Amino acid sequence: MTKLIAIYRQPEDQQAFDEHYFQVHAPLAKKMPGLKKIEVTRFVGTPMGGESPYYLMAEMVFEDRKTLDEAMASEEGRAAAKDLMGFAGKLVTMMIGETASGDEK
Repeated sequence: MTKLIAIYRQPEDQQAFDEHYFQVHAPLAKKMPGLKKIEVTRFVGTPMGGESPYYLMAEMVFEDRKTLDEAMASEEGRAAAKDLMGFAGKLVTMMIGETASGDEK
């Protein structure tokens, strides 16, 4: 599996961020062709008890890199990317990852 991962730094206004993310952005992203699932993690702290410098992580799962690339190039993918840059462009870091079985040493 291939994942498109978005990690967001702490927004100034968490309520406004959540409202836009869950009411506007996530529904746009869910329309991307070939998307198997989206998993969103909200960071609640660090192991040492401090506040995380990150607020949210979204993992979008695709069958393979080709499917991800096609989804990103699609009309739906371009709409989601445009929205992302508009509301969180300064907060987000994007990465692409390949899942591993965990058996590797």
